[in-house]
Amino acid sequence: MKKYIALFLVLILVTGCGKKDMSGIKDDFVKSIEKRSSFLVKGTMQIISNEDTFTYDVTAAKDDDNYRVTLVNQINNHEQVILKSNNEVYVVTPSLNKSFKFQSEWPDNGSQAYLLDSLMHDVKNDNESTAEKTDKGYIITTKVNYPNNANLVKERIYVDENAELQKVEVLDSEDKVKISVKFNSIDFKPSFDKDFFKLEALIDEECCEEEDTTVSKIMEDIIYPLYLPANTHLASKDKVKTANGNRIILTFAGESPFTLIEEVARPRKDFEIIPVFGEPLIVTDTYGALSANSLHWTSNNIAFFLSSDNLPATELLTIAESLSAGSLTVAGAK
Repeated sequence: MKKYIALFLVLILVTGCGKKDMSGIKDDFVKSIEKRSSFLVKGTMQIISNEDTFTYDVTAAKDDDNYRVTLVNQINNHEQVILKSNNEVYVVTPSLNKSFKFQSEWPDNGSQAYLLDSLMHDVKNDNESTAEKTDKGYIITTKVNYPNNANLVKERIYVDENAELQKVEVLDSEDKVKISVKFNSIDFKPSFDKDFFKLEALIDEECCEEEDTTVSKIMEDIIYPLYLPANTHLASKDKVKTANGNRIILTFAGESPFTLIEEVARPRKDFEIIPVFGEPLIVTDTYGALSANSLHWTSNNIAFFLSSDNLPATELLTIAESLSAGSLTVAGAK
């Protein structure tokens, strides 16, 4: 009888210690980041959109309230920089010599898989977050907050035995990985140039002295969305000649009407800043600008503008992500 009691007590102690360790690993992860005022992170990010996977080299830097995130597409070397400087938020596209300027609370208004403090807040703010032991460390699972993409519901944060970050996976409602970030290096004592977090440091005055005849060619093919809201159809398509080629205007009618404009994106000789009353948002292989009723982004040298007075941001994003350079037919077209 005494043996059974002793065994029972051992099981209680082991179970209790396990729970404490799981809770402790979350606390250790939060504390390891919470006390840091700056960091420099390098890694690789994958975005899975429909059947496509887009891979980026990511460099994310923070110093107090300033952020600078550089994303470089590994396939076409397309570079964009998200900059928060003196409470102003920009998405800069150096190859086009232009930037969106946002009135935004980014990055505090949602989850950001490549920012350490965002991951820390996700864990800290979720009382139902869990942790489990693996052969290589621990996996912390927590809710996420992507206001304009409600299909992203949780993330798995992989840490080693010392609660040091290794990888993050963001999952949809079907437990499919949609965003993955692998961290190659993390520096909590970086040194930055004095102008590193200033917009001027990203402006190349000689960027576009010569005219780029490649991107100024006339756009021959129309790119159609493969997804349309229910009871919505293509009502008209128009080509308007501009200095940069053709501007395509697609008008969709029905229960969820919207307009899609496409044209060749041409680099500016003078740096251009476009004010946006909205948020920066990942759209397939690039960062775009989301406002109350429109979405603006550039992909493969084509500028897209999608607008609707009826559709929510989630539907605009779904339409945008269904666009493909090989899509020359329209579902539901009449």
